Amino acid sequence: MAVYDLEEQERIDALKDWWETNRAVILGVTAVVVLAVAGYFGWQQYRVQQLVKAETLHKEFVKATDTREPAKIVEAARRMTTEVPGSFHATSAAFAAGKAAFDAKDFAAARQNLEWVIQNGQKDLRPLAGVRLAQVLLEDKKYDDALKVLDGVKADGFAALAADIRGDVLMAKGSKEEARLAWQQAVDKAGDRSPVKQLAQIKLDSVGGVSK
Repeated sequence: MAVYDLEEQERIDALKDWWETNRAVILGVTAVVVLAVAGYFGWQQYRVQQLVKAETLHKEFVKATDTREPAKIVEAARRMTTEVPGSFHATSAAFAAGKAAFDAKDFAAARQNLEWVIQNGQKDLRPLAGVRLAQVLLEDKKYDDALKVLDGVKADGFAALAADIRGDVLMAKGSKEEARLAWQQAVDKAGDRSPVKQLAQIKLDSVGGVSK
């Protein structure tokens, strides 16, 4: 058995006392660090799995679009929005499914997909989903719903387009003067070379309005 001199024994005793005093804290911190590291690598693995899944589902969605069958396109988009909702592919699929449903006069399915984008899709594309949804609701003669959706489109880049569609909705409701004001707003907000400006001006002229 090793024999320690008095000074060494005192150091060992002090170390033992320190360990007894701080053991719980050290073990707790160690556990937190281990869990954090494990969680990080677990999250990274999950992200990779989601990316692979998104790519796989996107390929299936492309095959569905090739069939040009709205029901298959909508179903393929539903799988993406359900299984990989945070991916860009899911937002893109919802847009495409919305258009396919709209072209097929399935306004309910078109609305469902565009509402999903507004609530869950990529944030920079939500305003676009809003103006498209308003167009769907206009076609479906749900004018008040369309106006409510347009109220939620706040992005400056879509202000002119939203105002132009608002004019269309108001005119469909029979509110000619309000429609004229909306189209005037679209003309004022659109850039000089914007097709929205030209289109809104034509509509404005048709109701006797004069742009500024």
